[in-house]
Amino acid sequence: MRFVRRIHRWIDATVFDLARQMRWSYLPPLMIYLAYGISTITGIVGTFFVKEYLGLSAAFLAGLGFWAGLPWALKMPLGHLVDIIWRWKGALVWLGAALVMGALGIMYLLVTAPGAMAALMPVEAWYVAAVLLMPCGLVLQDAVADAMSVEAVPVVDADGAPLDEATSRALHTTMQTLGRIALIGGTLIVAAINIAAFDGAETLPQAEKAAVYARIYAIAMVVPLISVSGVALAAWQRGRAIRRARALGQDTTPFEARPGAPTKPNPWYFIGGGAFVALSLTVGLLDVPYAQEIVFAGSMTIVLLLMRQLIRAINPAQARMLIGTALIVFVFRAVPLPGPGATWFVIDGLKFDAQFLSVLGLIASMLTLIAMLVLRPYMAQRRLTRVYLTLTLIAGVLALPNIALYYGIQDITAPLTWGIVDARFIAVLDTAAESPLSQIALIPMLAWIARNAPSNLKATFFAVMASFTNLALSASALGTKYLNEVFIVTREVTDRQTGVVTVPADYSQLGILLIVVGVLTVTLPLATIAIVQRSRLRTSD
Repeated sequence: MRFVRRIHRWIDATVFDLARQMRWSYLPPLMIYLAYGISTITGIVGTFFVKEYLGLSAAFLAGLGFWAGLPWALKMPLGHLVDIIWRWKGALVWLGAALVMGALGIMYLLVTAPGAMAALMPVEAWYVAAVLLMPCGLVLQDAVADAMSVEAVPVVDADGAPLDEATSRALHTTMQTLGRIALIGGTLIVAAINIAAFDGAETLPQAEKAAVYARIYAIAMVVPLISVSGVALAAWQRGRAIRRARALGQDTTPFEARPGAPTKPNPWYFIGGGAFVALSLTVGLLDVPYAQEIVFAGSMTIVLLLMRQLIRAINPAQARMLIGTALIVFVFRAVPLPGPGATWFVIDGLKFDAQFLSVLGLIASMLTLIAMLVLRPYMAQRRLTRVYLTLTLIAGVLALPNIALYYGIQDITAPLTWGIVDARFIAVLDTAAESPLSQIALIPMLAWIARNAPSNLKATFFAVMASFTNLALSASALGTKYLNEVFIVTREVTDRQTGVVTVPADYSQLGILLIVVGVLTVTLPLATIAIVQRSRLRTSD
């Protein structure tokens, strides 16, 4: 009986307590996060589109991933802009929705009318434009969603009394957890759609495959509709609250304006953002050698200078703790990935089709959701460093399946288990893609900012710290590019007109690449945690 009661208490604290802490006010930002998750629906079809239509190398694609990650550094001026135009911040979601729709429209036309698109501009150029437009739209929406996630959490109880520290911490952790759950839940929906859409697609002729790809891009156009619906719902909730307060003769100011003093515009955030754009465009358009490295170094310098200004708004002890935490998250997210070669190998070498890759994505999203639910009480009650230590060890374990598959462990296990433990059984996670654990890693830091940042600078704090940790993804893309230049992996490229193989497949160096990535996944974050905890940046929260 004692064991049963213990299990019941654990389930109550993990699942039911999350439901009890849910508020209707959480729904609008969750809808925007959900749209962000669903936007990944084009990930697999994009991989197959590149493989079948474009002759781009793994190193080029890794470099393109670097440029696609840079718009997230623009959360600095965007977040500050949200604080300044707080009442009208929903307009940025509409603008972001238009950019996302533009990116999806380009890809839809590339699949359905490639000849007409090629007549205007090379197909590769259209693809690059779509890849860059998508994050520009998503970052606009994400900056607003972060601000809305703070606005959604109550500051007083039902009797109007201020919430105590423990309750406030739990609610903010719950809000940020729900935000990540909505995002990963979007990827779960995506995986289910892809499984159905790709059913039997591997046997179809190319023309019919193109129709499947087009259908998925058409479905993806629901993404901007979901995000703007979140803004509309927030406006309706605010209007309803104002009408209710007026009917009761209460003050409507808390519903019409943000509590606290108005945000005083700080021009340095916009100067920093402008300098970032100017640097990126100048270096990119002039085709300067080491352009990505120059842009990354410049962006990091700008972000660090703005962080230095921002942390003056909090006391020195909190500032040191926030810097230490952000540094740990940065390194956790900056670990390089195997790159597209790992996905090419499972497609060509292990014969994984698009539908099965969708199944892997579904399993990965489900396990991530379970991890979020299980770790939520842990994250709310444990020190941040212990949380990141746990996440690092989990990430190391998740790097093992692809390594084992490359070296043919399935050839040993399948005969011993009557074919049950084969390659598909072992591949329970698609580790070729960015690990969803990086989303979990953000929760403690975002909850800390939501609780401790000044009320008139919440969005700015979110944006600047997110810019810093999102630059980690650019660092990861650079590391991925370097590794793919050292360990060369190529897939077979065939001229679509003549049928001649122009680039032969070569996966001979993929094994060592996967091992190096797996080692770095564990050692870099662990070393960072050890260094931070032995320095003045030590976090005790």
